[in-house]
Amino acid sequence: MSVVRVEGLKKSFRRSDGTAIHAVNDVSFTIGAGETLALIGESGSGKSTVGRLLLRLLEADEGTIEIGGENVRALDKNSLRSMRSKMQIVFQEPYESLNPRMDVGDIVAESLIIHEPQLSRSERRARVIKALEDVGMGSEHADCRPKSLSGGQQQRVGIARALATEPSFVVLDEPTSSLDLSVQAQILEILARLQSDHGLSYLYISHDLSTVNYVAHRVAVMYLGQIREVGAIETVVGSASDPYTQALMGAFLSSDPGERRGQQQIVEGEIPSPTDLPPGCFFESRCPDRIPACSQGPVPLIQPDADEEHEARCIRLLETLRPDRPTLPQ
Repeated sequence: MSVVRVEGLKKSFRRSDGTAIHAVNDVSFTIGAGETLALIGESGSGKSTVGRLLLRLLEADEGTIEIGGENVRALDKNSLRSMRSKMQIVFQEPYESLNPRMDVGDIVAESLIIHEPQLSRSERRARVIKALEDVGMGSEHADCRPKSLSGGQQQRVGIARALATEPSFVVLDEPTSSLDLSVQAQILEILARLQSDHGLSYLYISHDLSTVNYVAHRVAVMYLGQIREVGAIETVVGSASDPYTQALMGAFLSSDPGERRGQQQIVEGEIPSPTDLPPGCFFESRCPDRIPACSQGPVPLIQPDADEEHEARCIRLLETLRPDRPTLPQ
């Protein structure tokens, strides 16, 4: 059963001169109970925008967003406020997301005051301490200010705050990118344990394939606000079908100096402008395998193999599928 269902999600921003910047272009995916979907891609590909659209921190132009069976886009202000207890976010920069004038205990308790006002002060305090203990901190940290904590501890507070209301879905927006490797590992272990204990569903946004390999069940690759490939982590990382995904995986540098990379695919040319997207494949102008059909119209996601959950956005895949499929013009 899907906890999250997204269909046809679109979002554009307007410049002062009225020009539209197409940030998210017809994105669809699902996330099951207890599952992590990693959303990866280069900076500016639209990953974080998707995460904010799901929680209605930004308003979508088009599309369907369902979380726990609720049509999030259709909720009024009061219903959305109530729904926020079941969908939370952990931000990239922990210190910037924490109020420096508040104690850690008050930061974690804030969402409980809003969403569970019936709790007594002692009950709320107990929930705060439990949330801190769940992320490896103690009751003594409740009276600290964020500036007195390390970066890893600050991110633990951010996770505790997100989980205090017992949500079913959490957006993790590059939660380890500002931390060193040893602390990253600790945070990822905490997230994995909490998911196992509480059946949480995660949208894990990242550009770091090493962390994605550790936490994700499935991965979706974004380019220019569009999903290029989606499937099980071992399928997409190990045997990508889309040329852009192949180039992205080939460019990955492991933190392990003894790990050898696969064959690197050279990508040349400029990324198309998000204000003037091409009519066909968005990657066509940079793809070494392009053919005339690539520029003739929108390219759908195509199932390249027997795995029904594996899809890639390359029209040349039609050449390798069933014999009854049409042959592409050369």
